[in-house]
Amino acid sequence: MINNVLKNFCLITFALIAPITLPAGGIQRSLNQNKFPNNTNEIILSSKASLYSYPEIYAKELLVLDVGTTLSVLRSWKVSKSETWVRVELASNKFLDDPNMILKGWIKM
Repeated sequence: MINNVLKNFCLITFALIAPITLPAGGIQRSLNQNKFPNNTNEIILSSKASLYSYPEIYAKELLVLDVGTTLSVLRSWKVSKSETWVRVELASNKFLDDPNMILKGWIKM
């Protein structure tokens, strides 16, 4: 009887304490795999460019980007053989910059 009580006590203790050490989402992934994808393309502007709200020349111009601005390419949109648009995100410090600052838009390549 004492043997069964001891087994049950150990089983209940393990069942209550072991899940505390497990991650909430199951198997943990490394930080590099989740937060920092390796397939991002970055470009640095060699001339001034305008950042548009959508990929059309008559779209609202959000910002004029200066020479040397670093951009991350999110995707591209090919309108025709001679016209390609790229969805970009400006490199910024999310903790120090203005939270209302425009960070994403389209540029014509």
